Amino acid sequence: MNYELLCAKVIAIARLTGNFIRKESMNFDENAIELKGLNDLVSYVDKNAEKQLVRNLSKLLPEAGFITEEKTINKTGEVYDWIIDPLDGTTNFIHGIPTYSISIALYEHNLPVIGVVYEINRGEMFSAYHGGGAYLNNKEIQVSRRTQLSDCLLATGFPYHNFEKQAQYMNLFADMMRKCHGLRRIGSAAVDLAYVACGRFDAFFEYNLNSWDVAAGAYIVQQAGGQIFNFEGGAEFIEKREILATNAKVTGEIVATIKQYF
Repeated sequence: MNYELLCAKVIAIARLTGNFIRKESMNFDENAIELKGLNDLVSYVDKNAEKQLVRNLSKLLPEAGFITEEKTINKTGEVYDWIIDPLDGTTNFIHGIPTYSISIALYEHNLPVIGVVYEINRGEMFSAYHGGGAYLNNKEIQVSRRTQLSDCLLATGFPYHNFEKQAQYMNLFADMMRKCHGLRRIGSAAVDLAYVACGRFDAFFEYNLNSWDVAAGAYIVQQAGGQIFNFEGGAEFIEKREILATNAKVTGEIVATIKQYF
């Protein structure tokens, strides 16, 4: 498998679908919004974008299965699986906030080998592939070098439909606010992870995320020299639906803080 060439083709597919999403954003009708659950929104843009991605990715690896947010296809692969979020940051999109992305990961025997995150409105294409590094618009990127949490800018996400851990999460926010340089909430986990990979954020943490939210971005972080954990410091971040991405230099301090509340 030529992962570099395959990644380049995935990038082209992401860019094509990104053009569709950008065009639709100019005349988006809020009447087209559907509600999947509490504060869980979807529109024809998400669904059509996913269908485009599935159709074009299927041409690259006809035998591959798909794990997708909008479930427009039901197919399991024996070796390969694409994990796709066609529009990560749907709420931002619907409200006209220009931070949303396409997230595509390829898993081979349950291990990531390609990750692509396309931040559509900034035209920033983050990518990584097995045997290569991590890239932003074809330029190699690395995580930040900050070693003190007090100097770090962190990203997170707020609970929006699962509020079981809201109280302890708010306590964690309060503690982190006192310990770091600042906290940001962008609204797209894939973008948050991409920003950790290129050093804009030093770490990102959130719970109750799905595989399609984090699979690509987490792999890009790892290929950029960062680390990915669940809140206990373990490797099962997808299974636990908890993710902590760090620059590998402030991991201990952040894990210790999170463990006080989770």
